[in-house]
Amino acid sequence: MRQRLTPSGGLVGEAPFDIQLTRRLYRAMVFARTYDRKGMALQKQGRLATYAPFEGQEAAQIGAAAALEPNDWVVATYRDAALMWAQGYPWELLFAGRTGDERGGSPPEHVPVMPPSITVGGHMVHAVGLAWAEKLQGTDRIALTSFGDGATSEGDFHEAMNFAAVYEVGCIFLCQNNGWAISLPRERQTKSATIAEKAIAYGMPGIQVDGNDLFAVYEAVKEAADRARSGGGPTLIEAVTYRRGPHTTSDDPNRYRDPAEVEEWARRDPIERVRIYLSEHGAWDDEWQAAIEAEAQAEIDRAIELAESMPPLGPGEILDAMFETLPPHLEAQRRELVEGLR
Repeated sequence: MRQRLTPSGGLVGEAPFDIQLTRRLYRAMVFARTYDRKGMALQKQGRLATYAPFEGQEAAQIGAAAALEPNDWVVATYRDAALMWAQGYPWELLFAGRTGDERGGSPPEHVPVMPPSITVGGHMVHAVGLAWAEKLQGTDRIALTSFGDGATSEGDFHEAMNFAAVYEVGCIFLCQNNGWAISLPRERQTKSATIAEKAIAYGMPGIQVDGNDLFAVYEAVKEAADRARSGGGPTLIEAVTYRRGPHTTSDDPNRYRDPAEVEEWARRDPIERVRIYLSEHGAWDDEWQAAIEAEAQAEIDRAIELAESMPPLGPGEILDAMFETLPPHLEAQRRELVEGLR
């Protein structure tokens, strides 16, 4: 398993980027955790629907996004808010989607991020399609798709991997192996010693990294991105991390998970190890920490306000997201609905 930054903040080998970028990515991870904890609180208040937390996986998501170009595609899951935000998806739309408002799944036109996928594994084939389209058009844009270890047991994973390898498309498969597929541990859903070794069967590189290591994730994704842009095809990256919270807010992990395991992974916190590293290089102090936490809280509060101030959709808009141009029979149904309500 590749590691560049140990849990104690020590460096193994060389850092893949300078202190200034490290500070920016540390700030991004603090913002991501602020969003995540706020999401959990809002759901408990009844202001969000079921919420899927990602605390403990910030390095895997922020590190991956940092290695991409601004116009690269990201196709991710309901647990990948930090990754999506880092590639341009607004916080307010991520919140709106969690209220059940379908406008939360409509990213701004300039943002190369697909709406979060709720279907486990189904989105990977879309990422391969995007990468294939870019290859056919002769661009150097690539696609990164993120998913959990549970998704590797879905047929969509195997179809996507096989197609991507056969057609040599520029797609990065990022598996955030957080140890649990709801209540099923990784070792009970696959006999492979690692997720990364599954790449061998499809003829693509596979690499396992410490998913709580910002540096290692960035380095692995950057290498895969460079390979994809040069025509080298896809890569599977297994980022070994941990889901500190429940699968979703409707789940009780205490029924199937040993608390000692959670405590052990808490000592490998991805944010804390970067904080120690920055502190040892004179690039962190309490005053800066307080400032970025206040900034993060203000930005997240503003996003919540924007999400909750969106005017409610009317019944006549129920068909708007189905087609670019609504077919005549559905347009007639909408008119009948609206006129009937009047």
